[in-house]
Amino acid sequence: MSDLDPRNKAALVLMALLVVLTLVEMGLSYWENRKYYQTRDTLNNIYLTSLAVVTNLMVKVSTFVVLSFTYQYRLFQIHNAYFYWFVLVVAQDFLYWVLHYTGHYCRFFWAMHVTHHSSELFNFTTGFRSTVFEPFYRVVFYMPLALMGFTALDILYAYLITQLYGNLVHTQYKIPLPKWYGWLFVTPSHHRVHHASNIPYLDKNMGMVLIIWDRVFGTFRDEDLEEPVKYGLTKQPDDMGPVNILFHEWKALISDVKNAPGIKNKIRYMLNPPGWSHDGSSQTARILQREYEKQPFGK
Repeated sequence: MSDLDPRNKAALVLMALLVVLTLVEMGLSYWENRKYYQTRDTLNNIYLTSLAVVTNLMVKVSTFVVLSFTYQYRLFQIHNAYFYWFVLVVAQDFLYWVLHYTGHYCRFFWAMHVTHHSSELFNFTTGFRSTVFEPFYRVVFYMPLALMGFTALDILYAYLITQLYGNLVHTQYKIPLPKWYGWLFVTPSHHRVHHASNIPYLDKNMGMVLIIWDRVFGTFRDEDLEEPVKYGLTKQPDDMGPVNILFHEWKALISDVKNAPGIKNKIRYMLNPPGWSHDGSSQTARILQREYEKQPFGK
């Protein structure tokens, strides 16, 4: 391992840590009868992860080509290695936040991202419950990094490192962290909120490594409700088979577009946030949250 590139070493260490923590959490969950894991759900997570690996491999070359081509038109170059990696990781994390925000506030992209949220459980394997089709469009969001003078290989490494960190916050175990840490970085508590289907928690805490983007742009929420967190979707599909788990939201979107009156409404169903409807029969998370706040028990 001494001959490995330091970037490879870091990635391997984080992957090994994640595997060990997953096995430990799984064992503790069964030992303490916490029911954080269920066999079918874990198998679904492995299935979705496997599909994501395949799609990533399918587009790996094209992603590298696009980023390398864009790099030729870079606007500047950072020469100090430490500053280079600091800016790259921070900028990549911000662009992931933009990508993630788009996945929650544009129904076309939500139809692809929804698989990551469809589990009613929350554990380390939930982090592997990948957005299977994201590799086909993710590169568009990371092209600005190439324009900033970051090489394609380094962008992919930065993405891998931040994704591995993102997997580590998928746990229900209460981990004592200093208060200052939660002001800067995403914690398991923050990410439990993100995966919750409780109305006040919808579309909150979309950061991967840094929580500051959510604090700045108004999508932050503490895990502060008296009611327990409920994981999954607001409308959970009955069929969670291998096909419907991928396409249930596509089916609903196509049906809404097909039945919508006029071309403008058809486009709005694709581009507006999930829950939007031309006749008010369903509502977006923001509208639901405003109504929740008006109720005596709302916070």
